[in-house]
Amino acid sequence: MTVFLLRRLLQAAAVVLVMSLLVFLGVFAIGDPIEILISPEADQFERERAIKALGLDLPLWQQYLVFLGNALQGDLGRSFVFNEPALKLILERMPATLELAIGATVLALLIGLPLGLYAGLKPNGALSKGIMATSILGFSLPTFWVGLMLIMVFAVQLGWLPSTGRGETVTLLGTRWSFLTLDGLAHMAMPTLNLALFKISLVIRLTRAGVRETMLMDYVKFARAKGLSPARVTFVHVFKNILIPVVTVVGLEFGGTIAFSVVTESVFAWPGMGKLIIDSINVLDRPVMVAYLMMIVLLFITINLVVDITYSLLDPRVRLEGKS
Repeated sequence: MTVFLLRRLLQAAAVVLVMSLLVFLGVFAIGDPIEILISPEADQFERERAIKALGLDLPLWQQYLVFLGNALQGDLGRSFVFNEPALKLILERMPATLELAIGATVLALLIGLPLGLYAGLKPNGALSKGIMATSILGFSLPTFWVGLMLIMVFAVQLGWLPSTGRGETVTLLGTRWSFLTLDGLAHMAMPTLNLALFKISLVIRLTRAGVRETMLMDYVKFARAKGLSPARVTFVHVFKNILIPVVTVVGLEFGGTIAFSVVTESVFAWPGMGKLIIDSINVLDRPVMVAYLMMIVLLFITINLVVDITYSLLDPRVRLEGKS
């Protein structure tokens, strides 16, 4: 396990280095922030002073080396707009995004696993066919449209839920959280459901496919022949084995949920990282854009590592292959 972790950490370091170069080049190619940040009425002297103050007077390769050296010290740059460390701005918004991502993932598992398990055990039932037909909606409906419909129904017409904002928060361990208050949970309900719809459908289909495949395995037939109860066969021999693909996809989808929650946060005016990056793109705030993308890269690498470790806990064959 130690050799495996060391190898993965070295691979992660190489990926981060390559991605940092690609991210820096990509953000540099978007446009010139001076054209947005500096007034058109400013004279040439003021423009040159602003360019030098922001470090944009250096060649691109030198800007990257300066960024890399600062990044190794935990400094991902200073926001052009807010004049604060970009990493600080992102970390302040991260709890809000994590709340939605974790809530959507938990909701997807709580709903998707039982429905997918039922659809796999009784594939020809009317309810199972209805579950699979409904799951298509989760893949087909655009996120922004679903968000607007949720606001229209539950906030405008029924008046049950608030449409925007984060609501009342409680400070825990120096961080503000919404899920610890009823008002915060009410504000979380619609954006969390909006994010979870696609994942619910995905978990349903993955679970159903895994159940249908596992039920045909010899060890399941042998367990039935031994006279084990259907519940034991299902939850001990079938359910544990279908968790591996589900863990993989849900783990990667969790990273995707954080990275691509931009639409949901924009629709519901949720003050998370997604809304921050949209605002930063509008004003070409390069340090915030680079810091955000690097945080997403680190997030995906960490999730991949956690998924691999979870593999070894769920399936002993993974540990044996690692030793060989």
